[in-house]
Amino acid sequence: MDARVLYFSGPETVEIRTETIGRPDRDELLVETVASGISPGSELLVYRGEFPEGVEVDATIDALDGEFEYPLRYGYAAVGEVVGTGEAVDEDWLGRRVFAFEPHADRFRTTPDRVVPIRERTTAAAATLLPSVETATNLVLDGHPRIGERVVVFGAGLVGLCTVHLLSGFPLDRFVVVEPVPERRELAETLGADRAVAPGEVGSVLADDGDDDARGADLVYELSGEPSTLDAAIGTVGYDGRVVVGSWYGSRRAAIDLGGSFHRERISVESSQVSTIDPSLRGRWNRQRRFDVAFDHLDSLETDALHGGTVPFEEATEAYRRLDAGGVDGPHVVLTYR
Repeated sequence: MDARVLYFSGPETVEIRTETIGRPDRDELLVETVASGISPGSELLVYRGEFPEGVEVDATIDALDGEFEYPLRYGYAAVGEVVGTGEAVDEDWLGRRVFAFEPHADRFRTTPDRVVPIRERTTAAAATLLPSVETATNLVLDGHPRIGERVVVFGAGLVGLCTVHLLSGFPLDRFVVVEPVPERRELAETLGADRAVAPGEVGSVLADDGDDDARGADLVYELSGEPSTLDAAIGTVGYDGRVVVGSWYGSRRAAIDLGGSFHRERISVESSQVSTIDPSLRGRWNRQRRFDVAFDHLDSLETDALHGGTVPFEEATEAYRRLDAGGVDGPHVVLTYR
């Protein structure tokens, strides 16, 4: 049995190859893909050739083994229908719609423990947002936002907007998004930000008359994907403030100034990555609980507001070209297979 698989074969080059995958083993499912979502952050780094050499793709996802190097199968937001089962698998799986962390391909083999059944009310396109909402959930868990805090999010891309949606439910004092693209600023306010401003304007929004203790932000998320933004994020927090870095810069380096107020103001800079859970939470949280929470919040997310269009799998080259050029209306582009 064959499958058509998307490969990143070089900088700004993708191609679809036909591979033999065989029939499912006795403990496996055969899934025909209906839709898969493109992650505009990590996938564009791979598309541009900006990934770091010698780094594992993702040790926590079985389908993404190996290191970042061309040619590379990538992607982790596939939704499809189970069309075949091995002899040891309950036939009740047949016909079920499932989500899987699988690279872009029109069919794949996997095991029942590596898929998540899709709820009846959830569309396939919406379900491809699950990794982004799960990442946003992890960001909120890592940031520990508190009542009455001033929170700033740098970057209103796909993960940034999903994070805005989650944070909008907290009783914050001020919630500001910093984003250079006007249309995305509008989206951020639609999804719950108090204000969305252009870079350079956040200081005036956070200004507080005569209250030195409240100067600056309490919590800042750096989600822009741009290394130069990290320095601005550090400069936005006040005394004892926290900066959570969710951006992945790949092979690019961030030039930051730690010689000014950084030390004296006890600013904390922490990384957040969805492959792990904060050690302080692992006693009660695991990946399944976090995923369930993300799924619940997906149901309340205005997914249509994020939608940047659907593109047939055969035209994937055009989808990446448009994303790279900023030529899409929304940050979430979906490949379709039927």
